Amino acid sequence: MVITLLLLLPVMLFLFYSFDPATDPFFPFCPFHAVTGLECPGCGSQRAIHSLLHLRLGDALAYNALLVAALPYIFLGIWLEWLGGGKRFPRLKHFFFGRWSALAVLLLLLLFWVGRNIF
Repeated sequence: MVITLLLLLPVMLFLFYSFDPATDPFFPFCPFHAVTGLECPGCGSQRAIHSLLHLRLGDALAYNALLVAALPYIFLGIWLEWLGGGKRFPRLKHFFFGRWSALAVLLLLLLFWVGRNIF
């Protein structure tokens, strides 16, 4: 599993760096946005990744601020789960990825979802 991800990562990074999800049609679209006209929590993530790879932090934040803010949390999860950090620091893994933290992440996700469609 880890080897497959490590092989796919450079390909995905190359695609997101080379092609703009805002203009190139082979990137998937959001079905929730297509049906409702509202943005889901993931809307803009592909464009944000493209902007981050081009070092345009402001654009990335405008496209999806939650994704940009969550990157350290995502990288921590990868380290804890797949790179052995969870075995050395089980309390850290439990604190950041236990039941209560999962509820906190869900609440943050729902607040972002509602907030980005109100403001």
